[in-house]
Amino acid sequence: MSSRWMRNSLIYLLIIVAVIAIFFTLFSQPLGGSQEISINEVVALTARGDVAAIEVRGDNLDILTVSGESLTSRKEQGEGTSIVDILERSGVDLVTTNVEISVKGSSGLSSIIGILFNFLPLIFFGAVLLFMMRQAQGGSNQTFSFGKSRARVAMGNSPTVSFDDVAGVAEAKEELQEVVEFLKFPERFLALGAKIPKGVLLIGPPGTGKTLMARAVSGEAGVPFFSISGSEFVEMFVGVGASRVRDLFDQAKRNAPCIVFVDEIDAVGRHRGAGLGGGHDEREQTLNQILVEMDGFEAGTNVIVLAATNRPDILDPALLRPGRFDRKVTLDNPDIAGRKQILEVHSKGKPLTADVDLENIARQTGGFSGADLANLVNESAILAARRNLKEIGPPEFYESVDRVIAGPERKSRRISDREKEMTACHEAGHALVAHVLPNADKPFKVTIVARGQTAGHTRYLPEEDRQMWTKHQFEDMLAAALGGRVAEEVVFNEVTTGAGNDLEQATNIAQSMVTRYGMSEKLGPRTFGKREQMVFLGREISQQRDYSNDVAETIDDEIHDIINRAYESAQKAITENMAKLTQLSKCLLENETVESDVLEQIWSTPPSAEPAPAGEA
Repeated sequence: MSSRWMRNSLIYLLIIVAVIAIFFTLFSQPLGGSQEISINEVVALTARGDVAAIEVRGDNLDILTVSGESLTSRKEQGEGTSIVDILERSGVDLVTTNVEISVKGSSGLSSIIGILFNFLPLIFFGAVLLFMMRQAQGGSNQTFSFGKSRARVAMGNSPTVSFDDVAGVAEAKEELQEVVEFLKFPERFLALGAKIPKGVLLIGPPGTGKTLMARAVSGEAGVPFFSISGSEFVEMFVGVGASRVRDLFDQAKRNAPCIVFVDEIDAVGRHRGAGLGGGHDEREQTLNQILVEMDGFEAGTNVIVLAATNRPDILDPALLRPGRFDRKVTLDNPDIAGRKQILEVHSKGKPLTADVDLENIARQTGGFSGADLANLVNESAILAARRNLKEIGPPEFYESVDRVIAGPERKSRRISDREKEMTACHEAGHALVAHVLPNADKPFKVTIVARGQTAGHTRYLPEEDRQMWTKHQFEDMLAAALGGRVAEEVVFNEVTTGAGNDLEQATNIAQSMVTRYGMSEKLGPRTFGKREQMVFLGREISQQRDYSNDVAETIDDEIHDIINRAYESAQKAITENMAKLTQLSKCLLENETVESDVLEQIWSTPPSAEPAPAGEA
């Protein structure tokens, strides 16, 4: 810290000295200024007796007239050119004129200032250059540190994260436990001739805990942990990325045994030859250096490289071969048991009411990642604090689930009574069809409170996590998705734009049934179209058509038939249970939100009123 302060002080001192030199140079003359005259005029004035005193400063003359006026002049340089000699050669009698002549030598300060003025351009340019370089480097500790690694180092003597802090990924912890054992007891493996993997690649969608898992491995092993992002290797200067890679691995070798963690390695690990610069692209040179460094590990180095990515499909094959990243560990979204464990970890230390059922909350959060669940618990705590509660209860958790899924409530939105009735009928249609059909997920909560871009929503509670879907499950899911539009048409003899997202969802499901899963009776068990997708995200980048126009028409007909059959199934369920639909709609209009216990009561008890005729609500 002191050396950095001294370097900064030196730079600022140079700039201050340059500014002072400029000031003295520009303002060395008196503020009032003096008239400059020639040496001949000085002689003439002296001869007339108008000069009272002459002060000699080198070649400069300061003249004070009898009237008190200040004048300046310059005499010739060289020997024998003193002002006295000049006046005597001009015939001026100094005795009769009574002129006081004094000689004043130049001060040390003036000499220094003169020297500084001569070197002023060089000093000023150097100071400004150093200052700009310091600013460009963002306060780096070294003047020329572009090629130094920006990795953050956490020493293993005080670990903050362990495997106890990671839940829901039991298989991944088992795979990485071997890495921990090797770092703790390498002789156990070396005695059997075993080689620990040089690199471990953590693969999974965002929020599944890849970075947390890497820190847990370091905490369990008790070794230094070098953490850096892939984007921090590459700068605008050529060769900086490769230099930082070399410096990082040099530091790791000096601190072995240790762990080097590269987050988002796809920033530098993409397929080579795809950039604008071809094989000479700066990013590709950085990747080449990473490959060389991982190959250069000696047998007893005890440096393990961990990397994380959610795009393993774009990584260079040379990076994934054995000898580099030997092992690939997948961290997927947790199942029900995993979600419960994650909720328990993040709820630790938070006051919960006795009736909080984390397993029930885990069932409601299908598809949530570890980060989503952590955010859910935090939102629940914030909501409890906002309500001035001492403990977090089920209402806060359920409200937070809705906030994470659909967004916060839009309380300021004003809608007409007619629109509110249609919304209630729409959501009641979803819930009723899902309840009636045997293979659909049962409704858990129905609300007409606007959230995000939706005027209301129906939340379902799957009985179990599914890895496979049947044809009948898809058909009932389609019918439940179309239940809102069918209810609008049956009750109000009208359709609205509220079913836009439902229709899109239904079309995608029907298309996947025909083109991906072979669930079409006419087309048989085959797929249509070759797709390239983003791993884990499921977004189609491109699709190559591998079928004829006649087959394309058949595909359209099959998709149309599947949606029509689901529509008819929803119509049948609603027309046969109109009383339940009316009862649930009225309950929604009165309470805005209907929970599972009220839903069960509506399904199990007969309606208190007759079904409303078409066109009334």
